[in-house]
Amino acid sequence: MHISLRSALLLALSPVVLAPALAAPPAKELAAYAEQLLDEQGIKKDGPGLTLLVAQGDQLLYQGARGMASVELGVPLKPEHRMRLGSITKQFAAATLLKFIEEGKAKLDDPLSKYLPDYPNGGAITLAQLLNHSSGVKSYTGIPGYMHNPIRQQLSTAELVKVFKDQPVDFAPGADFRYNNSGYVLVGAVIEAISGKAWHEALDAALLKPQRIAVSYPGEQGLVPGMVQGYSKVGADALSVAGVLSMTQPHAAGALVGDVQALWRWNQALHGGQLLKPETYQRMITPEGAAVKARYGYGIGTDSLRGQPMLQHGGGIHGFSTLLVYQPELKLTVALLSNSDSAGINLDLIARKLGAKAMGKPYPAIQPVVVDAKALQAYEGIYSSDGRDTRTLRVQGGVLTSTRSGSQPFKLIPLGKDRFSFSNTVAQLQLERDAQGKVVAMQYFADADGQGERWPRTADLPQRAEYALSPSERQALVGEYKSARFSIKVFVDEQGQLRGQVPGQPVVTLKASGPREVFVVEVEATLSFASEGEQPRSVTLKQGPTVMELQRS
Repeated sequence: MHISLRSALLLALSPVVLAPALAAPPAKELAAYAEQLLDEQGIKKDGPGLTLLVAQGDQLLYQGARGMASVELGVPLKPEHRMRLGSITKQFAAATLLKFIEEGKAKLDDPLSKYLPDYPNGGAITLAQLLNHSSGVKSYTGIPGYMHNPIRQQLSTAELVKVFKDQPVDFAPGADFRYNNSGYVLVGAVIEAISGKAWHEALDAALLKPQRIAVSYPGEQGLVPGMVQGYSKVGADALSVAGVLSMTQPHAAGALVGDVQALWRWNQALHGGQLLKPETYQRMITPEGAAVKARYGYGIGTDSLRGQPMLQHGGGIHGFSTLLVYQPELKLTVALLSNSDSAGINLDLIARKLGAKAMGKPYPAIQPVVVDAKALQAYEGIYSSDGRDTRTLRVQGGVLTSTRSGSQPFKLIPLGKDRFSFSNTVAQLQLERDAQGKVVAMQYFADADGQGERWPRTADLPQRAEYALSPSERQALVGEYKSARFSIKVFVDEQGQLRGQVPGQPVVTLKASGPREVFVVEVEATLSFASEGEQPRSVTLKQGPTVMELQRS
């Protein structure tokens, strides 16, 4: 998630404040703009697609759909079609537990051991830490290999908890933040311990049925009316039916299904004060402790949209990608459900642009200009706002790119006058020059304009001396290297170029700076292979502040 809102801004929000009138465009104009955004994202009418909705309070501004509910049968998507919600489920689970806390059945500072007495170190883990991903428990979806065959097994709550309960923890409870599906399985287990019902039955009774919200748990083999097929991509274009998983396993972290109308109704109920007391709701949407840096409350992330507070959560699950947004001041809902889990569709960008358009504050149109590759070299360098976090500007293939420490590079689109737009996002950069014309800093605008962040230019690009690997030296590096939470495959392609790939990420180019050291062309990262042996038994990955040792498998 792209999150930039300070939690203090949310403290003044009230779920019952009347929303001011929107300066929304006419319905036809908003519909045409939505179609334009879908075109920009390359969403075809004959493949997987998405359903989308924009509303203010109880007024529907726009809903639509593009793509196929079933590619095989040629059935078009409709707005009322239902999909897996993925991690949007966490909002529902969090609100259910908070409802029980309001009723005096639990407390946020209760230890997990009160409800699961045999959970390791459960006395040090609080319910609040489970809700905001600061518990440190190992996420079962990150256990190497687990998302293949093991995720297909039908498990009870106790059996699912057993999968991860004895795994090494990521950190001491409360010491850090790490998004964690196991934490919400434990939230579901606590709900079951309090209510004596299955987590989804308790949720349904406490929240959904009283508010007539058409969100449900599909069960293992139950038929869901209006449910669509989910898809994945194989390679660049080929489609496949989404991988099999038992819906007992996403549990309270991601197992619910619904449609965009149901999510709209959920936003009205949750943020309109119909589910929780004002003080409980404020606690839910206010990041605290280790979660402040991640701008994460209880099942909800905080963000901003055109300078206004925004609350959101996305989801990704086999065959589906989702996003639910709420802008409190205007009571604005944007809901997107896609029946594809491929990374090609940027739901955040669609939601932001649709929301901004509905607010009457559309993002500026991108009008690229041509800049010579040699002229782009003047911007190359390392920029830092605090001496630790960096942005590296580098020309690659005639295109200026920006790489933040620990992340992938973004292509920059020249707009003229030292200004650039990030590809497939709303963010922009404005480069600053001194009196002699040298580039000395950048202003980073996460929301395209408004208040920027200044990043001074702190260093030139590091020189990457290339070493010519012999065929035997190159072949020695080939293999798969793994740690408990990360893996990379090093291989030689058909053209004889050394390449690397992390599962689920694009292939990257590896170039050598020595017989046992390579750097990643696309990212500021290096791989240092162990020097002993014909084939190195380990490799050390260095990327920004991250240093990780991987073993050859």
